[in-house]
Amino acid sequence: MIETLFFPFFMGIWIAFMGLAILAFVFWILMLIDCAKRKFKNDNDKIIWIVVLALTGWIGALIYYFVIKKPNKH
Repeated sequence: MIETLFFPFFMGIWIAFMGLAILAFVFWILMLIDCAKRKFKNDNDKIIWIVVLALTGWIGALIYYFVIKKPNKH
């Protein structure tokens, strides 16, 4: 009886987690594509950022987004 009550709850958590994982993966791919297409001052910067993105996944994509893609223009 108790298992049937908790199944929808855990299934909802699983669906939410998988949705977040898919969004993180798509965000990572978009940042990788942006990095590959972006013109950097130095080619070494592009290579370093691609390696960082490839090795760190979505965390590196967040760092890339806030440092390169959307810098603060104050």
